[in-house]
Amino acid sequence: MSSCQVYRSTRSSQEENLSFEDVVMTGLAPDGGLYLPFNIPNLSKDVINSWTDLSFTELAFEILRLYINPKEIPDQDLKDLVNKSYSTFRSDEVTPVKQLNNNLYILELFHGPTYAFKDVALQFVGNLFEYFLTRRNASKKDNESRDIITVVGATSGDTGSAAIYGLRGKKDVSVFILYPTGRISPIQEEQMTTVEDANVHTLSINGTFDDCQDIVKSIFGDKEFNDKYHVGAVNSINWARILAQQTYYFYSYFKLQKIHPNNNNTKIRFVVPSGNFGDILAGYYAYKMGLPIDKLIIATNENDILDRFLKSGEYAKQQDTGVKSTYSPAMDILISSNFERLLWYLIRDNLTNGDNNKAGQLLSDWMKQLKESGKFSVPESVLVDAKKIFDSDRVDNIDTVKTIKEVYLNSKDKYVIDPHTSVGVTTAYRFIKSDDDEDMQYISLSTAHPAKFSEVVNKALNSFDGYSFEKDVLPDELKALSKKEKKIKLIDEASIEKVKQVIKGELKF
Repeated sequence: MSSCQVYRSTRSSQEENLSFEDVVMTGLAPDGGLYLPFNIPNLSKDVINSWTDLSFTELAFEILRLYINPKEIPDQDLKDLVNKSYSTFRSDEVTPVKQLNNNLYILELFHGPTYAFKDVALQFVGNLFEYFLTRRNASKKDNESRDIITVVGATSGDTGSAAIYGLRGKKDVSVFILYPTGRISPIQEEQMTTVEDANVHTLSINGTFDDCQDIVKSIFGDKEFNDKYHVGAVNSINWARILAQQTYYFYSYFKLQKIHPNNNNTKIRFVVPSGNFGDILAGYYAYKMGLPIDKLIIATNENDILDRFLKSGEYAKQQDTGVKSTYSPAMDILISSNFERLLWYLIRDNLTNGDNNKAGQLLSDWMKQLKESGKFSVPESVLVDAKKIFDSDRVDNIDTVKTIKEVYLNSKDKYVIDPHTSVGVTTAYRFIKSDDDEDMQYISLSTAHPAKFSEVVNKALNSFDGYSFEKDVLPDELKALSKKEKKIKLIDEASIEKVKQVIKGELKF
């Protein structure tokens, strides 16, 4: 097997052969597109079977090696990066699997330093930044300018704290995280704003997450600003995020195969609470690499652009209502950025006879339509191909609370899930009921610790005798955050110029 060594932008109509380091350190392409590997490794059954007993870190190395040229990161360096990244997790398994009932399992992705699934990728991304910068600066003389990276990211909740904890104190790295004022949970805000490291800056923006994301994309599109401050991305537009997340699809699949060793008919579906589409896109890569996934099921809240697309073939913003505020705020998104990566493959495979450049041009045209009119429609062949692996459902606030109650009541250990996990579990319940197949097993991704969403969890569980959020849910580490001093810069409007002025003021060069 050879490494996927070259990358390109989803919107490029010209040949591009970029390195892994190029795409990681750049983040968003200059043309506004997202970087991707245009060849996905195709693994044999024998190779996949040989990975069955690997630990999480061993498995991560094997997967990363396929996408990173050894000339860029030699084997031992890559192993060291992986081991360093996952040494911060509270579980030896990194992403353990818990059985909820006969057909449903929870993949717990919240055992990293910020209690969110994004730690799985961002601990690795932070170490990558440090690795590449250290190498670039090693030969520089004292009078030469050092290579730096200015990370600018938008968060609807967990990305910000995971990025901060992955990058805090890193040499030659500055971090600026934008988040919508009043639209993330108090603990999420405390996790970001109580970090004292001098290279960390949190900007509370009077607007929505999409406003924050638009500002970040505009900053990436400002060539003069970029050339001076070397802007980098930690949002899921950064390819390294998607790459690192592929590991837990393989890992949890192997775990379930061991639970059902004597049943050759076992089929496995993954249910993924989805906002920006990055988490489930990692599953798509695993599937294309040869992992025999039966379905990838997109679980959306009332901001349901992905569910509507799979049912209609039209990708359209909710023009009348805008972003709805729900109990699962990390998924309160109008446009799912990473969906662009999936569309590129679907276009190339169905509409351009494998021509990468034509696929880039057509996708660029669709993105222009989306920006100008708020929507575009895809040909039937694209939708049919998407439905071969993807399915979806939509969950409202009422059912989100109902499922938190149901899981708590029906589990022996009074298991508590957060509202995003509840959106996934609710969707899994519906599919289990409708397909009525004893051989079909579901793995629902649990994306955050319930302590981060006290208001919704308490709304669901406060009526139960003996329940205590402080005692049953809240870890001591998160409990201590409320006593720490906060460091926040308030921006009174969603203005790119005001954000740029803050960045310039902090960096002072």
